[in-house]
Parts: sequence; C-alpha cells; structure tokens
Amino acid sequence: MAETEQQPGSSPEDDASEATAGAVYMIPKKEISMVPDMGKWKRSQAYADYMGFILTLNESVKGKKLTCEYKVSETVEKLLDLLSTLDQWINETPPVDQPSRFGNKAFRTWFSKLDQEAEVLLSAVLPADKAAAASEIAVYLKESVGNPTRIDYGTGHEAAFAAFLCCLCKVGALKVDDQLAIVFKVFDRYLSVMRKLQKTYRMEPAGSQGVWGLDDFQFLPFIWGSSQFIDHPTLEPRHFINERVVNEHHQEYMFLECIKFINEMKTGPFAEHSNQLWNISAVPTWSKVNQGLIKMYKAECLEKFPVIQHFKFGSLLSIQPVKP
Repeated sequence: MAETEQQPGSSPEDDASEATAGAVYMIPKKEISMVPDMGKWKRSQAYADYMGFILTLNESVKGKKLTCEYKVSETVEKLLDLLSTLDQWINETPPVDQPSRFGNKAFRTWFSKLDQEAEVLLSAVLPADKAAAASEIAVYLKESVGNPTRIDYGTGHEAAFAAFLCCLCKVGALKVDDQLAIVFKVFDRYLSVMRKLQKTYRMEPAGSQGVWGLDDFQFLPFIWGSSQFIDHPTLEPRHFINERVVNEHHQEYMFLECIKFINEMKTGPFAEHSNQLWNISAVPTWSKVNQGLIKMYKAECLEKFPVIQHFKFGSLLSIQPVKP
C-alpha cells in the first residue's frame, strides 16, 4: 500500500507478496546519527514508502466523515483490541504521588508492560504465515507511545505509529480495502489512547515549539482531518475556531476532535495559544490547507534531525536508497 504512490505499475498486494516471499526480518535500528545523514533518509526506500503511505491515506479519506460506512476487517478488529489493552493498562497503572507536576513516573511502569508484551500483542494481529515479522514490527509499536526516560511524546512517536501501520500493510496483514478503517478506526483509537496517556501521566510535549508549532503532540490527524473536509458544502477553514461548530461536528471530523482536545487542555485566546492553527483558519479552502499541511509536515517533522534521529530502519522500512 505504501508504494502505490511510488510505483503505479504494481499493486500493494504485489508489493506485499514480493516483500514477504522468503523475507528476512530484522530488528529496526537507528541509522541517522548526524545532520549530514539526513540526505540518506530522504533518498531512502523508507522515506518513499512512508510518504506514499501518508498520501495514499490522505486521498482515501477525502470528503468522508468518520461516521461513514466502510469495511472493518478481522485484522482491524484485532488492532482495536490491542489498543484497548493499552488503554486498560492505563486504568491499572494510576499516576504516583511525586513532587514534580509533569512527567509522572507511573508512565515508566505502564511502558515496561508494553516493552515486555509488544511482540505477544502483535502476534495476535498478524496472520500465522507472517508471525516472523512480529519482532521487527513490534519495535515501531513500542516507539509510538512516547519516551519512558523523558516521559514525553511528540510527532516522532506519532510517525512511529504510522510506520507500524505501514509495515502491517507491507506484510499484507492490512489490505487496500482497509484504508478508511486504518484512519477512522485504528488511528482514531490510537489518538484517544495517546490523549489519555498525555493527560494521565502529564507527558511533556517532545520538541514542542509551543505557540509557534501546529500542536504540542500530533500532526497527522490535521493532515487527514483537513482532507476529510475537502469540498465540504458549508464548513470552511474559518469555522474550526468556532466552539459551537467544534462541539457539533467533532464526532465526524478528526480535525475538529484535535481542536476540541486543544480547547480542553489550553486556556486563553485561541490565537495566542495556537497561533499556527489560527493562521490556518484564514486559508480560503480546505484543499489549500491540506496541501500546506503536507508541506509543513515534511519540513517541520520529516526533515528535522531532532525528530528523525530516533527513527528506526529494518527490512520493511529500509534505509537503502530508492530503486530507480
């Protein structure tokens, strides 16, 4: 699926069967250790696959509500069960009393459970013939929930979850007709678990630019969420700063879910605490917002060394240069 943008001649299923026929999996590791290594990342197969995956999903959700009808496969159901397990662990791991307000140490207890169980959880999702991929793909799941040392979370962790989903597509566990469910069910559920983590353990925003960043924690739901609005008959970008619109439509649109969460977490005028989003509300059309956010995502997340130095590369998301 990730390569549909890159190689129009081959279908994602071809990619999946090719990628996994006699595949040798490996534990992903860091490859970007210095700023000059960033060129290697941008020329890599991983970058092409990752970006292709993001854009494919962006296209698939265009003009569709979260509440629309779509297929929910067995693999999607299993992923939702996995995320519910993570959610349940939060309930079982309450914050501890500590002097500092932020970064509650109970997060480390919660994380160590995931660290131990990730492969087992993933084995329940993968088809039996792809079981060997569990140790490679589980690394992205563990990377997607935040950093246990710093007790922070940011767009690099979010990218690890997108990479996790991309790998599931590459091994053929998720199929082309799962695209809507990947965003509207799985990613949406992931967001709700991450918000609960952020609130429960008062996680620091990783690499946040504060008022000058798009959002303290997420980026992808703004891209896919703006695509949902393209060609909407009545709701324009200027409407998302209206609290009534947010309250009425947040269950249908991912973008408004994000705005609702920001409004709950931050106080004061919107223009002051979320200046970038305030500026976006002045853009005339949703398709322009969507294109602008994709550009911004590349520049602010994927081309920033502090984010990409943590990204890990294996056999499914390879640091090798794109094949010409």
